[in-house]
Amino acid sequence: MKFFRLDLLTLLISLFILNSCKNQDTIGLGINSQTQVNGTMVDTSTIVVNTVFEDSVITSGLTKVPLSYFQDPIFGTTESNLAASLSLPGATAYSLPSGTISIDSTRLVLRYSDGFYGDSVASSYKLNLYQLKEPYSPNTSYYGSKVWQVNPTLLGSITFKARPHDSIKITNIIAGKPDSLIKVPSQLRIPIDNNFIITNFFNASSATLASNSVFQNAVKGLYLTLDKTQTTGAGGTIMLSNADSVNVYCKIANNGVIDTTIIKLPISQFAASINHAYPATIKAETDNHTTSANVFYLQGLAGLRTKISFPNLLANLRSDLSKNHEDIVLNRAELVITPTPGSYTQYRPLPKISMYRLDIAHQRILLPDASTGDPRSLGIGSFGGYYSSKTNQYHFVITAYLQDLLLKRTVDYGTYIAPVDTLNKSTVDYTATPSIAARTVAVGSDKTSQYRIKLNIIYTKIKQ
Repeated sequence: MKFFRLDLLTLLISLFILNSCKNQDTIGLGINSQTQVNGTMVDTSTIVVNTVFEDSVITSGLTKVPLSYFQDPIFGTTESNLAASLSLPGATAYSLPSGTISIDSTRLVLRYSDGFYGDSVASSYKLNLYQLKEPYSPNTSYYGSKVWQVNPTLLGSITFKARPHDSIKITNIIAGKPDSLIKVPSQLRIPIDNNFIITNFFNASSATLASNSVFQNAVKGLYLTLDKTQTTGAGGTIMLSNADSVNVYCKIANNGVIDTTIIKLPISQFAASINHAYPATIKAETDNHTTSANVFYLQGLAGLRTKISFPNLLANLRSDLSKNHEDIVLNRAELVITPTPGSYTQYRPLPKISMYRLDIAHQRILLPDASTGDPRSLGIGSFGGYYSSKTNQYHFVITAYLQDLLLKRTVDYGTYIAPVDTLNKSTVDYTATPSIAARTVAVGSDKTSQYRIKLNIIYTKIKQ
């Protein structure tokens, strides 16, 4: 009798649960129950994915900029060098202080920004500093493919370990008072040959110092690169703030009074020159435009994105509907992407990716599920794209987009998955960016893998 009661209780609980779940597929549909066919879930791999190159991207005027030499075991070698525009103090006409000026030291101050990616433990880096041969114009948009002309004379260098979160102590110079030590956020301080400052600043003509644009044209600018022969280990990508400067620490003797001061020449803008050297494995994937790939690649620094389409799924659903004289309403469509096991043990996957489509003019636009102007959107947070370390997955809710494709309300001119930065929290990004350095290797349409890309759909058929 004990077993009978237990079985009966279990049966009653099961019926209650199943009865509760019965209406889940029909919530909010507003469908006539007399014409409704039961909802169905589809777990399918009828998805086509192909790795493609990211579009060319403007790298000047960014909030944070990449300085990189990274030898990735999967993605090959990435380099990013920086050109910098140097300005007069205050970015305006400048008059030198009266008295006799002598330079103690000159430092290029580079502040870390969020987003370091690579080896911060075993790798050491050597940064070399040069002068540009061509003027850097802050009013010009520079693409990441630009190769800068550089004067070969070394202005300064520093060997360091990447410590983007460690604060340091520096000497704070106070006019007319004793100097003091202060703690500042993590930064690099590259010594610069004082002769560069003497020649281009202190010995500059009054006409050059009377106009910031004239000064920028005369001094050309600076060029920063990580020395490949002196960087040890795998290396990495260092993200730097755009609020940097050349600090000139000097003494001024005036009427027998000697005081110390800092003259700051701001870096008004950086532009990154980015190069990716891919191995044969990835080159083969970017050359493949005919079959769906078992593996696809996403890479920051305007590297790689993935084109995705659902031709078989949509064709099959349309065919079934036509034969049976039925219509369909999608309750939920969720795309699930899983990084390849073993690809993230050393270097973590991208923290965030995005999904977007092209319009008829092949311009990037948001999916309706990501657009706050579409009433079907569940909001930016529900749209997805964030990496979950607990499930090792990315999720996108694309119900409205697939419904539009299914009903031929829109045309798929190209749909893509791509890296995006994590700074923007208020909207869904879809523009190419060099401001994120991570990468992801994901399982594509490999039917032998339990981690293959999946499209989970809950839909309801309606009799016409």
